[in-house]
Amino acid sequence: MTVYTVKRKTQSWYGEQIGILILNAAYPCVPGNVGNATTYDYPVRFQEVQGASIDRLLNQRDPALKDAFIEAAVELQNRGVKAITGACGFMAYFQEEVAAAVEVPVFLSSLMQIPFMHALCGGRVGVITANAPRLTPRHFAACKVDDSVPLAIAGMEEQMEFREAVLEERGTLDSAAIEREVKEVALRLVENNPDIRSILLECSDLPPYAHAIQAATGRPIFDFITMINYVQQTIVRRPYTGHM
Repeated sequence: MTVYTVKRKTQSWYGEQIGILILNAAYPCVPGNVGNATTYDYPVRFQEVQGASIDRLLNQRDPALKDAFIEAAVELQNRGVKAITGACGFMAYFQEEVAAAVEVPVFLSSLMQIPFMHALCGGRVGVITANAPRLTPRHFAACKVDDSVPLAIAGMEEQMEFREAVLEERGTLDSAAIEREVKEVALRLVENNPDIRSILLECSDLPPYAHAIQAATGRPIFDFITMINYVQQTIVRRPYTGHM
């Protein structure tokens, strides 16, 4: 008989492997979005960061949000998740503070993949972000991205459907329109920077269109889901089966 032991007295249920910090926002999260549980082949647990609106995180970069992020991360840890990620690349702003406050691995931003992408693919790394003017050196520094990695950055802030549906939280979302918009942004990014060898989708709303971007550009595409899947495989290793 296998004997199991309580890991944390604050944990009343089991099996949720990845904890996901979610902004206080309201727009449709389609399959493939970080905020849609059907995106994953394993259990995840969402935790809203109280008061963390798109405006306060992206535009204001409000330092007062630090405590709310830490509180939400501690709650996820207390509920037994094995690692904590985010649902917005701009959460990098609090990556270091949250990581220092909990005992489990923390990877709040898809930007953390950039050094790996550069080591793997070489060349320039293309970044497609929700809002290019709002992406600051602090976001990159918190993800250990330094000046040795050449970048080319393009934003979605001027794309009408994306801006109105996501950044302005209109309440509806035309997924086909956003796919067209992000493909156009990606093609223009590669045309202007032909030395791009890989592309990162900073925004958690863009992974549903990764396949279309890859088909259009021919580049390896990294996003939140590639990062989350990678970490999930490291924290829940399974035995191999097969034949010799």
